[in-house]
Amino acid sequence: MWDPLRRLFSTFPSGWPGAGLLLMRLVGGAGLLYRGITGLWESPPLGRTLLELLVAGAGMLLLAGLWTPIVGSLVALVELWNCFSLAGDPWPHLLLGALGAALAMLGPGAWSADARLFGWRRIVIPDRES
Repeated sequence: MWDPLRRLFSTFPSGWPGAGLLLMRLVGGAGLLYRGITGLWESPPLGRTLLELLVAGAGMLLLAGLWTPIVGSLVALVELWNCFSLAGDPWPHLLLGALGAALAMLGPGAWSADARLFGWRRIVIPDRES
């Protein structure tokens, strides 16, 4: 079976590095989810509505830790686009984009759906009885 995430990461870190990745996923995912939902309440045009739905969906996937490298890359691209295309303060977009890029590069960590689905497994082979 082909596991795309196993090819990207040799390990899914636990301990303090895993806790740091969990914290990054929770903060980034919650920020994206909040921004996506509040953006939908402003009744934007259809193109902007689809982008806000994409951002909210990416936030939910980051919170769960599912498809983290793909979602992190997508978040980085969308937020970079928002930095240059939207009027107003670019720093929140830059911060969320940097979190997405960092998560795409570092991976989801041990406490994620990715680790459950694609992580290393331990196979115990019992001794053969004669």
